[in-house]
Amino acid sequence: MPKRVLIQLDCDPQPSTFDAIVAVDAGADVLLRHGGVTPEAAVPLLHGGMFTRGGGDLASTAIFIGGSDVAAAEAVARRVAKTFFGPVRMGVLVDPSGANTTAAAAVVAALRHLSSGGQPARAVVLGGTGPVGQRVGRLLARKGMQVTLGSRSLDRAEATARTLAEQVPGPQIRGIASSGGVTAGSPLAEVLATADLVVAAGAAGAVLLDAAGREAAASARVLIDLNAVPPAGIHGIVAGDKARADGRQLLYGALGVGGTKMKIHRAAIERIFAQPDAFLDAEELLAIGEAIG
Repeated sequence: MPKRVLIQLDCDPQPSTFDAIVAVDAGADVLLRHGGVTPEAAVPLLHGGMFTRGGGDLASTAIFIGGSDVAAAEAVARRVAKTFFGPVRMGVLVDPSGANTTAAAAVVAALRHLSSGGQPARAVVLGGTGPVGQRVGRLLARKGMQVTLGSRSLDRAEATARTLAEQVPGPQIRGIASSGGVTAGSPLAEVLATADLVVAAGAAGAVLLDAAGREAAASARVLIDLNAVPPAGIHGIVAGDKARADGRQLLYGALGVGGTKMKIHRAAIERIFAQPDAFLDAEELLAIGEAIG
């Protein structure tokens, strides 16, 4: 059996150490780490993996695409998909900035507590135009929820909502400005008042839902804060919260979601070696997370 070789294509100058360690823990025998990867530079690196092992041995080579620039990583992923042909392909995991695994883990946590029957659940995603927020919104919409994306910029929120609506027809997806905070009659106050789920997916250390916001979201069943850096993104949540009850609400912090994220990440690495035609993006990672439970 050939050694399991993972080709790490990272768009940053230095490939992520975090991603490399997770890959080793998930069973990769050899890491070929490449930084500063562009779509054009990815092609010869792919050819090196595609044409050195034949038949079933090719399954022991796989691709991880990462980096902090999500758009750049997605451009590399599109080029990778176009480079494969016929049976000459390798399993691929796309997870720039951990956005896909984090979003999948957050949605897995939410779905544990929100019934899929009856009226569609209503979700508010704060920081909804960022890499993680967009994916959380997309995955929730695919589950049939009504999704509101909050952003400091109304234009960005509405543009992102339109893009997601094109990708996920059917559920209602809208964008609102959240920069004004929770004031009487504000769009944010109105959507929080009827929300079943609130997810904060903003930048590290950014408070997206303060004490007044928590009061406005009193009807929400689940609150998830994906920010691990103090202060909390949602007032009253600590990083280690994992379905902690606070009145009628269940609270999740970044570390409470992080355990599921790591399980998804490791399982995804195993999948791309076991299934050479696997191409794992957010939706596929959510399916893995739901299977893990």
